[in-house]
Amino acid sequence: MKYRFLYIALYIAIVNWIAATKKWKWLVYLTKPAVILAIMAYVWRLRPYLIASDGRFNWLIGALLFSLVGDILLMLPGNFFTPGLVAFLLGHVAYIISFAAVSTFTLNAPLIIVVSMVSVTANQIYRQITRALEHRGNQKLKIPVLIYTSTISVMLIMALNTLTSNSFETYRALFASGGALLFSLSDTWLAWDRFVEPLPWRNFRVMATYHVGQAFLCLGFLMTF
Repeated sequence: MKYRFLYIALYIAIVNWIAATKKWKWLVYLTKPAVILAIMAYVWRLRPYLIASDGRFNWLIGALLFSLVGDILLMLPGNFFTPGLVAFLLGHVAYIISFAAVSTFTLNAPLIIVVSMVSVTANQIYRQITRALEHRGNQKLKIPVLIYTSTISVMLIMALNTLTSNSFETYRALFASGGALLFSLSDTWLAWDRFVEPLPWRNFRVMATYHVGQAFLCLGFLMTF
């Protein structure tokens, strides 16, 4: 079955969401990296098609590998938030390069609307987070958060651009855009919970949107095969 590794990833992810909600740490440690490994197996299975076409394989695997490293760093005991942030930042950069390899850009009204909406939303979120950082005396994190927010925004714009151009078929563009939106939402909730105020069902919300977002992003690139 073409999508069996994604089905496996979904099953493991559901266990992870339950474990994260119940705070069963030992099960979280097992299932959290296993979800991304299963998605990586799905991408790896289709590597002959990607290597023969446009080389997306390396960047997709890179994005997932950096995400895997970020997952491990964020769940380890101790303060590994900053290294985890760097790992996920590199993962977003790898996704940006993946989109750049297959995308075409035309300055038209839909693209201008996409860039404007993403920029305004990202600016509002960043302002809220920086206010919270200033209140807590963590001004040194403002620049890293700005860099991360900007990178996520570029990745999201690149994904949404597939809806305004002819880069992807419509159904693939919907998966890619939906995945980028969910991934961005997961990162936003994580930052909001850490820096602004605690969120109800934080673990479930962050992990569910993250896992589904990663799967949708890969489906956007690979679903035609």
